[in-house]
Amino acid sequence: MHSSHLLLEEPIRMASILEPSKSSFFPALTKIVGTLGPKSRSVETLSGCLKSGMSVARFDFSWGDAEYHQETLDNLKIAVKSTKKLCAVMLDTVGPELQVINKSGRAITLKADGLVTLTPSQDLDASSEVLPINFNGLAKAVKKGDTIFVGQYLFTGSETTSVWLEVDELKGDDVICLSRNAATLAGSLFTLHASQVHIDLPTLTEKDKEVISTWGVQNKIDFLSLSYCRHAEDVRQTREMLKKLGDLSQTQIFAKIENVEGLNHFDEILQEADGIILSRGNLGIDLPPEKVFLFQKAALYKCNMAGKPAVLTRVVDSMTDNLRPTRAEATDVANAVLDGSDAILLGAETLRGLYPVETISTVGRICAEAEKVFNQDLYFKKTVKYVGEPMSHLESIASSAVRAAIKVKASVIICFTSSGRAARLIAKYRPTMPVISVVIPRVKTNQLKWSFSGAFEARQSLIVRGLFPMLADPRHPAESTSATNESVLKVALDHGKQAGVIKSHDRVVVCQKVGDASVVKIIELED
Repeated sequence: MHSSHLLLEEPIRMASILEPSKSSFFPALTKIVGTLGPKSRSVETLSGCLKSGMSVARFDFSWGDAEYHQETLDNLKIAVKSTKKLCAVMLDTVGPELQVINKSGRAITLKADGLVTLTPSQDLDASSEVLPINFNGLAKAVKKGDTIFVGQYLFTGSETTSVWLEVDELKGDDVICLSRNAATLAGSLFTLHASQVHIDLPTLTEKDKEVISTWGVQNKIDFLSLSYCRHAEDVRQTREMLKKLGDLSQTQIFAKIENVEGLNHFDEILQEADGIILSRGNLGIDLPPEKVFLFQKAALYKCNMAGKPAVLTRVVDSMTDNLRPTRAEATDVANAVLDGSDAILLGAETLRGLYPVETISTVGRICAEAEKVFNQDLYFKKTVKYVGEPMSHLESIASSAVRAAIKVKASVIICFTSSGRAARLIAKYRPTMPVISVVIPRVKTNQLKWSFSGAFEARQSLIVRGLFPMLADPRHPAESTSATNESVLKVALDHGKQAGVIKSHDRVVVCQKVGDASVVKIIELED
């Protein structure tokens, strides 16, 4: 992969760098997933997060109980109503996560070159000599010389708050380790990661299944983030479970790639999953630091060509405690966009960070600047070449709509869809303008009651780069006469005008079905 595909062909004018950025209704085409927690659960803060550009709320069940998360979600619903900003819900499973149990919550100080014992005896108190853990098979999984990383939950990798351990001796179920650095572990929950070691625990734990079938069903979650996904079979089994839960049969599964096992089976996992989350927190421990960027670029490329959303984590860790990111972090966010990320996932930064709203706003501004210099022309040619010929009917329509929009410098693409698939295919070709995805509800019945589909499909496009959904009136069918099409188009155009993305004399590309035919048309607006 050559670096030339990152920037526009013509050089950037240095003077243009100093020009102030224009604000718009859509802060950026790249989406932002925010993890909600202690510092981001009041209605006021959540309203600020939505206005700043958060479009997916992530609920991580590694900590906090269902009641706590329900309160946060109820507040989010109030914020959605007051801001009129749609937001999708993502449930993040715990998976085979190894944790240090610190019941007292007291800070633990470890000295460099000191010995510390990892033990499955959870009744012991955590101290600088003993760390109780939630897994009794660690001594069987590791060997002398292996590396184990312990850090605060959603660890930042900071040397002062996390510790690198080297396995020194195995004694029964206990693992005696040498501490490679001095650190103070603060808080009640620390995550433990054994580098490149297979942990013999199911990907979907009993606790995960219980949370999904209760809290998940009750809240009709849009996305399930499958932590520590290691094989395609993990995704298949999870999908079978969701199908049996009725209301969650439409929930999309995002496979979270966190270790070398997931990396080795990446291609098969990508085929099965609806999207991918590249969890650089754990990956950065399993892989040597100099290899992380290679995996990021290769994985994002594969997701882009498959037309499946790719989400990147761990971008602005320093904003957990600071108002501004480091220069390296700001560059990293921009490179994630240029590499092809659909969304940026914020973890500790919004969960327990001091500046959740400012973090979302800052990341959005960096994304918007990177999108301006994204070489769409080269990307388009590369994608068309990858898809090859003959193209499927829908793929041909989607690529034609994007090509037409770029040629006529359209301000937006409007796509009518009922499943959301056509809109996602348009987004796959990375148009430079927003895509307003008009989701036309379908009427369904299970012989007992009638219901409308559409809300799920609309919210699920909130994680796809460039897609901005609106739900049409159910009285407007997706495939219909020209009269009803005209009226629903007027609603979409009014929405675009209200959002400030469509003005008089603008050109708009419309992609819709008329009878059996799919049509791409260009319209020029009058006063």
